[in-house]
Amino acid sequence: MPRFRIVSSICILRPSRFLLASAAFTSFVVADMPAALAQQVREPLPPVEVSPAETGRQAKPANREAQRARRAAARRPATVSAPPRPSAPTATAQTPLNSNVVAESASRLGLTVRETPATVEVISAETMREQGYRTVSEVAQGAVGVTSGDNPAEPAAFSMRGFTNSQINTLYNGIKIGPQNMTSRITDTANLQAVEFLKGPASLMSGEGAAGGAINFVTKPPHTGPIRNEAEFSWDSLNSFRAHYGSGGSTNVQGLDYRFDIFRSALNGFADDTNVKTFGTSGQLNYRISDSLKIWGAIEYREDRSKAYWGAPLVPIAFSGSHATTGIVSGNYVSNYNGTNLGAVTIDDRTFNTNYNVLDNRNVAQEVWLRGGFELKLAPDLTLKSQAYGYGAERTWFNNEIEAFNSTTNLVDRERFYVAHSQRLVGNITDLIWDADIAGFDNRLVTTLSSSYLDFVRPGAANFPGDSVSLVDPNRGYYGLLTTQQQTARIDNEALSFEDRLKLTRSFALVGGLRVEHIGLDRNSTDKNGLEKAGFPFTKDWAPVTGRIGYTWEAVPGLTFFSQYATGADIAANNIFLLGPTQPLDLTTARTYETGVRHLFWDNRAEWSFSAYDILRKNVYAAAGGMQLNIAGRQESKGVELAAAVRPIEPLRLWGNIAYVDARYADYDFVGGSFSGNTPPNVPRIVANAGASYRFFTPWPVELGITGRHVGDRYNTDANVVTMKAYTVADVYAFVDIPKTVFNAVDQARLTFRIRNITDKRYAIWGDPFYPDQILLGAPRTYEISAAFKW
Repeated sequence: MPRFRIVSSICILRPSRFLLASAAFTSFVVADMPAALAQQVREPLPPVEVSPAETGRQAKPANREAQRARRAAARRPATVSAPPRPSAPTATAQTPLNSNVVAESASRLGLTVRETPATVEVISAETMREQGYRTVSEVAQGAVGVTSGDNPAEPAAFSMRGFTNSQINTLYNGIKIGPQNMTSRITDTANLQAVEFLKGPASLMSGEGAAGGAINFVTKPPHTGPIRNEAEFSWDSLNSFRAHYGSGGSTNVQGLDYRFDIFRSALNGFADDTNVKTFGTSGQLNYRISDSLKIWGAIEYREDRSKAYWGAPLVPIAFSGSHATTGIVSGNYVSNYNGTNLGAVTIDDRTFNTNYNVLDNRNVAQEVWLRGGFELKLAPDLTLKSQAYGYGAERTWFNNEIEAFNSTTNLVDRERFYVAHSQRLVGNITDLIWDADIAGFDNRLVTTLSSSYLDFVRPGAANFPGDSVSLVDPNRGYYGLLTTQQQTARIDNEALSFEDRLKLTRSFALVGGLRVEHIGLDRNSTDKNGLEKAGFPFTKDWAPVTGRIGYTWEAVPGLTFFSQYATGADIAANNIFLLGPTQPLDLTTARTYETGVRHLFWDNRAEWSFSAYDILRKNVYAAAGGMQLNIAGRQESKGVELAAAVRPIEPLRLWGNIAYVDARYADYDFVGGSFSGNTPPNVPRIVANAGASYRFFTPWPVELGITGRHVGDRYNTDANVVTMKAYTVADVYAFVDIPKTVFNAVDQARLTFRIRNITDKRYAIWGDPFYPDQILLGAPRTYEISAAFKW
């Protein structure tokens, strides 16, 4: 597991002028509208439904009777009883870009994606199933401008708008468990309802660490209604398999709903003796005690076990000769590990499937979640929501992690590393939601109080055994002697935040929020003899203040403009679990200017969105490759993102997205050089996705589809000397829906055949800047067959 981690950032174009122009124009429109007219056309936010937090759920607007009742109640004296319970709301139809869902990682106001003044993308369970996304990393690769790589040191690593790893908060049902590069694991999508992407500095919602945004994994919640069951099975040409069973609905007990999922998978790698095995189960109960009170509880267990692939070593072209490849990497490189000059480098085609890890390697994690809470309607316009949670994890890395070609010996130098985590987290999040009428304008205010306590123990290697092996057919051997030392971190966190939406007219709303946070850190570190190291123990406190202010304006029905200014904060060096007493102990500050537009039209058959942003992150410390920590005063990122989807005729669906970013370091000077102007690692300028499908409405309906992905050039370190070349890959699939008459007990049955990476493209998917002598390669062509049933 790497000792430090770095940062990145993405963008293009200065949207601030467009933002100011849009704001000025909308201000003029609002100012010119008579106050009486503005009050007449206002449309209140839908009342808060007493239901457990179901992030990514469809928006459920109240009917007109419920709205009138709420307005009347708001104007009555407090002694008047509450209006009758409104009739059950109906879910709105899904839009092509899924913008009518509520993403609670983006706002606690109950806003849909279209109503949020930020770029938010929600990928639903249905999309995951149709696109064949097996893990959260594959989900991320289909999102706008997001890249990922299952680097075994940091499984499920992400890059978004130029930020990577611990500068992006990874959330589980809205809860942060720690820095992404320390806590994330390869996660199966089987029990996920949605994956939410909130882009740009977003500390208002999830606190420290969200300088680049947040990614939220949402488990499938219970639903009210008849019980529905589902089962899925798949197998591929690498002998991988997945199996999942889920069930949910209402029980015989009035008001009691449930959801249960269990899944297992074994995903084999293309490199010799590599695989990832996962197992998980989750369940939740919702119990509506009365019209105004609901309680709920959830439990989840996950584990993953892998024999890891750590990449292919960079090799001199002169050594590889006829086995040198083109189109994967380029550049001239001096080994960071052994200091030898490799000259022009390549990936040797004899190493495509080679595993340099030791025979007794292992990556293991077990995780347990307990969550529970209540939602209480105190008054017609006042709702209290609270949840308590507990989380525990045990993680272990036991590997050979370094594979560095030595141009003097023509061997691959290796080095072992061991680390384990024992993590415990408890906390509470409480929201008070108040719907009010302020001077004739509808307003919703959410006040949130959260607190947590985290205990983290990290035994790690005190020595790093190493050896050298041949490039081809290496003698992998065993780990060898292991001596350990220990590090600890205890973190107290308290935060008070406010988020508000004021509707000035039916089409124009101001949305803003403020978060005041306290973080207390206690760190200790001992050597292999149990003696405290110099400078330990130590304590440090931070009190970041972050927020967001923006607007949304639906200029015409379906066409919404938005802009925002938002801020974020994260640790300047390393991450909060691993800070040392001699490292910079400050917080960075990040801010973004963003503006954009969303358009839903053609009777909900077409939708597109556009955003432009400018992000600046100050007081940055980054790794130049290897373990050296350098000063990089600023990261600047400018970018644009465009997404569109359309169904021109009923059988045909077309979709695509593209993101362009220009991410640069500034004031990045150190003894012996400067990286000012360089691009952060794993940040491509261009990321694009596109897809099409056509459905034949035959007695047994058949659908054919194709998806393509292009990722531009990237660098594996801040030095920008080795380029991971751009690549384009494509998948094709075909599925047939079997009529219910064939299986009377099954309502829906689908068989799918899929070819991943149909052209068998060899490419570099990720580079770890702390292990710059090796590159992770993407998977070759594979064939997959799957079956899914619902009843």
